[in-house]
Amino acid sequence: MAMMADSIEHVISYWVVFQKFQSPSLGGFAVLSHWLPYLFFSVYSGALADRFDPRRLIQIGMACFITASLAWAYFFSTDTLEIWHAQVILVLHGCAGVLWSPASQLLIHDIVGREQLPSAVRLNATARYLGLLLGPGIGGGILLLMGPVAGIAFNALIYLPLVIWLWKAPYGPKFRKTADAPHPALRGLRDIVDTARVVGANPILLAMTLLIGCASFMVGNSYHAQMPEFARDLGHGDVGLLYSMLLAADAAGALLAGIALESTGALQPRPRVAFALAMVWCLALVGFAITPFYALALVALFIAGFVELSFSSMAMTLVQLNAPDHVRGRVIGFYSICSLGMRAFAGATVGLGGTMIGIHGSLALSAGALFIVMTMLTLYVSRRATKRPA
Repeated sequence: MAMMADSIEHVISYWVVFQKFQSPSLGGFAVLSHWLPYLFFSVYSGALADRFDPRRLIQIGMACFITASLAWAYFFSTDTLEIWHAQVILVLHGCAGVLWSPASQLLIHDIVGREQLPSAVRLNATARYLGLLLGPGIGGGILLLMGPVAGIAFNALIYLPLVIWLWKAPYGPKFRKTADAPHPALRGLRDIVDTARVVGANPILLAMTLLIGCASFMVGNSYHAQMPEFARDLGHGDVGLLYSMLLAADAAGALLAGIALESTGALQPRPRVAFALAMVWCLALVGFAITPFYALALVALFIAGFVELSFSSMAMTLVQLNAPDHVRGRVIGFYSICSLGMRAFAGATVGLGGTMIGIHGSLALSAGALFIVMTMLTLYVSRRATKRPA
């Protein structure tokens, strides 16, 4: 529900802001403000989750989301929205996300323990994609039925069930059966350096962080922003409908992956399997970028969504299982820097590259280069594995 509300807010606020300002630079700021907080503050957010109750950090994040929705509602209703108002709200929204992300992964670990962690991480990722799949459609319906002011105010209420449930949820530090190991104090930039050393000393942590970091830096989800142009190039009908179907194919593939993998127990978390799935993702995106046929584009995006959820949830599971207990939040925060923060740069590899060689060529080139990088990382991981003692 929280992820769906996040998507609904984007649908309504981006539409009103575009109608009022029609500013491409503000649209670019919206992307940066969404991802850069993950890049700069994820480790610190994870450190806070180590030292304090993750339930309360998630509630603070939800409170920031609610505040952002209500702020949009106020400025829309009074027609006093200025660009700097929008920028402040967008930054608040980005900070809410970085407070929520590491703490939620720690709470998942508290709820299910190690044995069911792969399943829980996969279900959480499935729920995320379900929210992304439902959010645009429900957001568009709310916008049409209620208008932007009432719609964005109503959206604030969707965050409340999670906030209320967390108030008395029997999970977190007070309910752990074993005593927590001492957690290091917050030390600013040194936290990032020390956490990077912890990650670098563990081959599996290093491999999964490199995998997700390279995928986010070189491709990420930047092709989503280019979907209207892909839809125009691939079809001859209603571009809005074609655009929605392309996004839905990607999200539906991820949703089916979560259901299929959870119901069959297939694809147990292994580093080599994660790299193989990431390489299939690259090939699917290359196929989507170069095909002139709309039906094949839908199939390619469906496959891309399926394998993306598979390798990303697998990578997160392996990070959770191998992170030292006393710095688990910091390690997850460092992973979030690579998985989410690095997406801020994918706009340059795909978006800016598209201005020079076209979006089809830039996406194909980026995904092809990522395939080569994944091949090299697979060889590196295999070589390190053979050198480790039995």
